[in-house]
Amino acid sequence: MITDSSSASSSASNGPEGIQAATIIIFRDCPAGGAPEILMTVRSRNMTFAGGMAVFPGGRVDPADIELGTAVSAEMNGAIAPDEAAHQIAAIRETLEETGLALGLSGEICADSAAKARAMIAQTGALASVLDAFGWSLDLAQIIPFARWFPKNENITRVYDTRFYLANLGTGAVDVSIDHSENTRLFWTSAQGALDAADSGEIKLIFPTRRNLERLALFASFEEARAQAEAIPVKTIVPKVDSSSGQPMLTIMQDAGYPITAELLETVARG
Repeated sequence: MITDSSSASSSASNGPEGIQAATIIIFRDCPAGGAPEILMTVRSRNMTFAGGMAVFPGGRVDPADIELGTAVSAEMNGAIAPDEAAHQIAAIRETLEETGLALGLSGEICADSAAKARAMIAQTGALASVLDAFGWSLDLAQIIPFARWFPKNENITRVYDTRFYLANLGTGAVDVSIDHSENTRLFWTSAQGALDAADSGEIKLIFPTRRNLERLALFASFEEARAQAEAIPVKTIVPKVDSSSGQPMLTIMQDAGYPITAELLETVARG
């Protein structure tokens, strides 16, 4: 799906701060060797935001995520800010709900317990209930901050302030399945493979997803992606229109790790 919030109300409204959201870019080793693969999902065409587009798993930050994030921050004596904890929790919850993958969690986790936890998330909408029921705990060290996009200047139906994270499955020998509500397809692909599929018309990409895939295509491994993510402080990327060249271009900052920072406005796909 596609994130700074200090109150539950900001996660549920589309005001000046945007709708708070979080997404995880999930890596796995390519079974055939070569570039690592990432997990993508195709959004249902009935969805208001990015309908029919290929995106990374994720979604909005809910009040229950903020409540748990506040508690986690307090338990960690402020080592992680409450809003950052809430976004990471939202990313973990949405990933479990949309894909069935239990990332950012520790405990006795197997395919059966992950499936049961996913069903519970669908009923309760709260990760805290899953942690209590299964005796799991959060392992936020698995979730690496990567980027933050807030296209508040664009004329789109809904404006999301989205934080992107990285996580690694390693061998990736796990099953994933769609949630049958928001998504119609889940697939593994290299970042370059996704870009090639978009160029051939097989999938469609909105502007932030394309720019992130171009950045991800730079990396030969998850370790390389993590190293760059940890070396470049996350800045809020607010795309802007630049007409100085004679043709309107949608541009982003040039010091955030992205190899391509501009695209002709007329070719940009929006949510």
